[in-house]
Amino acid sequence: MLELFLVGIGTGNPDHLTREAEHAIRGADLVLLPHKEGDKAELAQVRLALLEQLAVGDERIAHFDMPQRRQQGDDYGRQVDEWHDAIAQRWQASLATHLPSGSGRVALLVWGDPALYDSTLRIAARLGLAPQQVRVVPGITSLQVLCSAHGIALNDIGAPFLVTTGRQLREQGWPAGVDTLVVMLDGQRSYEQVSEPDAEIFWGAYLGMPQQLLLHGRLADVAAEISARRAEARQAHGWIMDIYLLRRPGMSA
Repeated sequence: MLELFLVGIGTGNPDHLTREAEHAIRGADLVLLPHKEGDKAELAQVRLALLEQLAVGDERIAHFDMPQRRQQGDDYGRQVDEWHDAIAQRWQASLATHLPSGSGRVALLVWGDPALYDSTLRIAARLGLAPQQVRVVPGITSLQVLCSAHGIALNDIGAPFLVTTGRQLREQGWPAGVDTLVVMLDGQRSYEQVSEPDAEIFWGAYLGMPQQLLLHGRLADVAAEISARRAEARQAHGWIMDIYLLRRPGMSA
């Protein structure tokens, strides 16, 4: 029987791998390893470095190229569906090539945790596997690493927080009734459009990695610096993964 392990690997720091993740990767007959075009090739190298540390040889790694998502038009939902279909087809082609018997243990390394703002589970559902054939190994999230790096608590005492995306923040604004926001997947610097200049921002990029960047302060005071550092880092590395927490003034960190 084919078993698919979706393994959360945190932010790329080998020390963030759980023992469960290590066991799942070491025990895999095949590891699916995606490659993105252009300057994002470094992302595959981070995964390869993790595999090398776990003594996973090249003969157990199936490399495949990630398809590009269509970005023309305003049908965002349809674009994502098409993209996920294409990724699932790449997975199936790799499995057919490397595990022609249709059985074995397959691992796919997922940034952060497979359950938080990641579509690997949705893509896996397209393979038609039974529920017991898909195993999820939780991982450390960038949200956890961000709070740890800044030395702050995620929530205020007895208060809720909201995890959202840059797109939602731009289109819907700061939601009522919530004083702490964690914003992910923000390639458009949506913090620049927040109309609460006294809010605090705790920003981090490449969390847990040697090139980690951190900035904190009053939003109106540091937003421009964050944007500048972000642009410089993206130019230097060809890619950037960042996340930030916004908190209204008067709330405890």
